[in-house]
Amino acid sequence: MDRVADPLADASAAPHAPEEVDRPRLPPAVPGEAPLAMPVQSLRETPAAEPLPGQLGLLGRRVFVIGGAGLLTLFAAHEMYLVLNVGGLTLLEYVVLALFVVLFAWIGFSFTNALGGAVAMIGRREDPLGIDADPPPLTQRTAILMPTYNEAPARIFAGLQATYESVEATGALDAFDFFILSDTTDADTWIAEEAEFLALRARTGGEERIFYRRRPRNIDRKAGNIAEWVTRFGGAYENMLVLDADSVMTGDCILRIAGAMERHPRVGLIQTLPVIVGGRTLFSRMQQFAGRLYGPLIAQGLAWWHGPDSNYWGHNAIIRTRAFAGCAGLPHLSGRKPFGGHILSHDFVEAALIRRGGWAVHMVPWLEGSYEEGPPSLTDLAVRDRRWCQGNLQHAAVLPSRGLHPVSRLHLLTGIGSYITAPLWLIMLIAGLLTALQARFVPPDYFPTEFSLYPTWPAQDPVRAAWVFVGTMSVLILPKLIAHALMLPRGALRRGFGGGVRAFFSLLVETLIAGLAAPVTMVAQSAAVATILAGRDGGWQPQRRDDGSVPFWETVKHYAPHTLFGMLLGAAAVAISLPLFFWMLPVVLGLVLAAPLVLWTSRARHGLAGLLRTPEEAVPPPVLSRALSLTREIGGREDSGEAVARLHADPALLAAHRAMLPDYGERMPGDYAPERLVARAKAHDAPSLDAALALLTPREKSAALGDGEALERLLALATRPATDAG
Repeated sequence: MDRVADPLADASAAPHAPEEVDRPRLPPAVPGEAPLAMPVQSLRETPAAEPLPGQLGLLGRRVFVIGGAGLLTLFAAHEMYLVLNVGGLTLLEYVVLALFVVLFAWIGFSFTNALGGAVAMIGRREDPLGIDADPPPLTQRTAILMPTYNEAPARIFAGLQATYESVEATGALDAFDFFILSDTTDADTWIAEEAEFLALRARTGGEERIFYRRRPRNIDRKAGNIAEWVTRFGGAYENMLVLDADSVMTGDCILRIAGAMERHPRVGLIQTLPVIVGGRTLFSRMQQFAGRLYGPLIAQGLAWWHGPDSNYWGHNAIIRTRAFAGCAGLPHLSGRKPFGGHILSHDFVEAALIRRGGWAVHMVPWLEGSYEEGPPSLTDLAVRDRRWCQGNLQHAAVLPSRGLHPVSRLHLLTGIGSYITAPLWLIMLIAGLLTALQARFVPPDYFPTEFSLYPTWPAQDPVRAAWVFVGTMSVLILPKLIAHALMLPRGALRRGFGGGVRAFFSLLVETLIAGLAAPVTMVAQSAAVATILAGRDGGWQPQRRDDGSVPFWETVKHYAPHTLFGMLLGAAAVAISLPLFFWMLPVVLGLVLAAPLVLWTSRARHGLAGLLRTPEEAVPPPVLSRALSLTREIGGREDSGEAVARLHADPALLAAHRAMLPDYGERMPGDYAPERLVARAKAHDAPSLDAALALLTPREKSAALGDGEALERLLALATRPATDAG
């Protein structure tokens, strides 16, 4: 690629820069621009697209998974009908039956997908993209993108450096460029990012292929961040590999999917299966174990029947840049937030639009070398789920889009269902309790409106109900046991889990903790759905990655409604009958113990008698060990000081910061951003740096550091002795 020096990085080419500023020549922070048009897609029109070759073999698989789930649901619905239809169905029993059918269909679909995964894992591995073959020398260029939003710089740059070094070790580094795409709004974090960017270049010698760009306005969040890169630089790259702030990938994994993109020009996206790693708390290690043992079975099942109509999870995936630019320009949905505006859960929609455009979307869950981290506590999971819930509910507006593949519509439906099922479970729980209450206290109707020889009263068949319960639990738990059984013959994998027996006990521990956490998650997701339907926007908060510790009293207060609700459920069950109370005990216990459960599982627990161990924990891959080492090294020396003071104390960082500002921080005609103008005024009026920082809001401080005039004033205040203030 022709690398044109960025005029913003060369002070002599910045005519608007203040004359007194020393403007040394610096390596460009970004390469020369190569614009690529990314038109906004219409959801009401079907674009012209060349169809993909037929996949007749997938029809039988889809009938097996979808049709099998349907048959299971019909059988379960019939059995539940017999449970409830003792003396006729009441209105409440009809409600319970309807909800049971919907919810069993959900878990039945997961079960048959797991069976498909077992078939795929037992049979000969299919490799339609040639992933397993030795990758040929790459001729196409790929950009590796690391979007970030107010994340800890040590983590981001450590993970990116480990990935960079792993790619370098393959000898194919010349085919890749690396971009840090910052949407950070916190001023101190912004300057820390710039410092670590310079340090990363110095450590790796990657001035020619490691770049940093920060957007002054994070329009449309992560989707807008990627789209802005595409329209500025996408024309120079055949592919882009999108990471997340906690992503790490091996060079071998990257080379294999990049090679597959070269060999298959009709493929638009390849999604890897990120393995969850780095768990320190009991909660994160539980998720890590579950994802490592059960995740491959589920993902193999998805790939088995999805074929080229698969999905995208937003990161650790390679995308053909022109396919993304030509098909995935997301429109703003009509109406107000939380349903209107830009699409939050953009990944499912982007995959659906790329597939609509005639490009194949594949998943390669067997490919190793793709990693991510999970939330450290149940509270952090709930915060993330609130944002995902809003985004997935928005998919209801995308479902009617013209031209979508039926499997793509199913992806969108599953995204919606993953959150709608929580309030449905809650409603069914309450309706079931009311049904039992009705059966216990409502007297028989001796004078029904229709002629009958016998009185009618609400009643159920307890023996059949027990069998329905056992069957439902089997559908939920059998995939875990199947995953465990498939792991046993694979010696290295089995040893990574600590052996078959230890892995089985880990499975029991994970199932127990997950069972206790499930009612808490049910209530949290139900509350999220309710607030979203009420019109409340969830916003966009950065995720916590490392520390899962939660404040004691804040946690107790936050989960007090869960505890109270659990106590009310338990009291109602006891009032009806003791057997009903024991029947509902798992739900009651999970809710009553919500606060202790969160506090206990959010603490760092490494030993746990060797349980919940994973292969990556037992023998860490070199790329993960390197990332951890770099995180400790960078975090240990990282200056987390105030941004202005840091710029004032480091002339090289200050020069680079100025060079990376658009137009050297000069206000361009038509720029009337209020925070920028207010920041200038406050900086001008302040008698000292401390006074200025006290006056500036976080948004205004970021605007001041991005404005040449305000920045010069703050630096001048930093040079003024405290005795001269005022």
